[in-house]
Parts: sequence; C-alpha cells; structure tokens
Amino acid sequence: MKIKKIPLRTCVVTKEKLPKKELIRVVKDNNGNIFIDELGKANGRGAYLKKDSLVVEKARKTKILNKHLEVDVPDSIYIEVQNIL
Repeated sequence: MKIKKIPLRTCVVTKEKLPKKELIRVVKDNNGNIFIDELGKANGRGAYLKKDSLVVEKARKTKILNKHLEVDVPDSIYIEVQNIL
C-alpha cells in the first residue's frame, strides 16, 4: 500500500514545520477581509499559527500576522483563534 504524504506548513511564529492539521490558517482574501480558514482551502494569502495559546499571544504582541498578511489584523481574529483552541 502506498504511504500518503502529509502536507507540512510552517508556523509564522515558531518557524516549525508541522502537519496542516496541527495549525490554524488565517487568510486575507482579495477584498482585504481577514478570517480564519478552518478547512484550509480558502482563496487568498494565508498564514499559519500553531494550535497553542502561547503562540497566539506571541503573534498578537509581535503583530507578525500584520507583516505576513500585509494588513492590520484586528484583535477579534486573535480572540476567535483562542476560542477555537
């Protein structure tokens, strides 16, 4: 039986390569809207965060998502990520 390849993505905070299922994807679409992509297939520019509350807090403090998505990320996104965890 053929072994299925597990897609790896990099967390923007910790720089760890992890399977997609262990990460949360935050997306900026073409209209500039920012949302959490739970399925991991939405169109737009995405940034991955490790499913860890400390990592989410560090992302909020350093504003690293603002740099990766090239737009100001509201605090409501970070709160929504914390609720998913």
